[in-house]
Amino acid sequence: MAKQLWNKGFEPDQLIENFTVGKDRELDLRLARYDVQGSMAHIKMLESIGLLTKDELNILLPALQDIADSIERGEFTIEDGVEDVHSQVEFLLTAKLGDVGKKIHSGRSRNDQVLVDLKLFFRDELKRISEAIERLFTRLQQLSEEHRDKLMPGYTHLQVAMPSSFGLWFGAYAESLTDDMQMVVAAYNIANQNPLGSAAGYGSSFPLDREMTTRLLGFANPHYNVVAAQMSRGKTERAVASAIAAVASTLGHLAMDVCMWMCNNFGFVKFPDELTTGSSIMPHKKNPDVFEIMRGKCNRLQSLPNELTILTANLPLGYNRDLQLMKDIVFPATTELIECLDMADFMLAHIKIKDNILDDPRYDYIFTVEDVNRLVLQGVPFRDAYKQVGMSVQDGSYKPTREVHHTHLGSIGNPANSQILAKMQALLKLMA
Repeated sequence: MAKQLWNKGFEPDQLIENFTVGKDRELDLRLARYDVQGSMAHIKMLESIGLLTKDELNILLPALQDIADSIERGEFTIEDGVEDVHSQVEFLLTAKLGDVGKKIHSGRSRNDQVLVDLKLFFRDELKRISEAIERLFTRLQQLSEEHRDKLMPGYTHLQVAMPSSFGLWFGAYAESLTDDMQMVVAAYNIANQNPLGSAAGYGSSFPLDREMTTRLLGFANPHYNVVAAQMSRGKTERAVASAIAAVASTLGHLAMDVCMWMCNNFGFVKFPDELTTGSSIMPHKKNPDVFEIMRGKCNRLQSLPNELTILTANLPLGYNRDLQLMKDIVFPATTELIECLDMADFMLAHIKIKDNILDDPRYDYIFTVEDVNRLVLQGVPFRDAYKQVGMSVQDGSYKPTREVHHTHLGSIGNPANSQILAKMQALLKLMA
């Protein structure tokens, strides 16, 4: 017999139940700890307004803690026939405590119950993402300092352009992650609001103390308007998806660079053989499969905001069951992004940089701008200096000085890593 909190004495068709429940039982296991956490805060509030007695609270809290402990031990399951995590927790309480277990739902709807679970879940997932970003950021900054004086070609249009450095290359991705952290912080702030007490989206006739549950659950503030609280379902997920997509864009770009720099035509970087893969017929191959898979995953993750926007674009006000499908999209994405960030950190810990790349004559023309600027510093008007160097390139007489003097903020000689670190540290404090 199916167990639904909304059961009214009739059984839904099994085909209907299977279709509407979908993957919820599997996905809801990730929400279990938050469902118990929300319920514990809710019943403390119910006792404070007289809807539970002190004795009932003292019975319910240890029973909920037992469920929380079983979740942490990995023993909690959602039984066959039980619709979701909310039902499973309530049925466990009722089976153990009898009628008092049925009282925990007073003043709540599954709508605000799942909302608070999701807010708590996303808040923790965004913290985990920020921690993974910090690990990769630290690695990139270390590599930027270690290789700050090693020159490499800079490209525009995939044509040799101007001198760059590995210090700039690694440092650029470190600073790009600070931009992405702005998105993570914004998504965290949207998630860090308490929807509990909005019930089905229109409030309750009970005198609920929403400020109390906000404090107990550690939210920054409530979603004040109960309708706005329900409207946050979908908006929160889109904010999280946008943050994920931003990080994935940076990481996918880095993965592409590594694939290109590993190519024999460039040969700028390499990795130990055991971190590459081979070919079934070409014995010499050392392929960058890790970074290719990373690139593909990150490209897919960048589609999340569009997928969620399309899913929610034409929904009317209030809860609609379509919203359930967002869990299928966003839940795996948080895990996949963290795995990609940690794999990038692991791989970059073993990267080997080629020295003296610009000594190769194929990069002679990379110094033309340096030589133009050198003439300008000697008093030659820029357009005349440009023409002078350009003519020497055309007639084949150009000989580079191979001198690079970049000293301004953020340049080869001054990559501003300490300032970039300060930016990241300020953002990470907002997630504390």
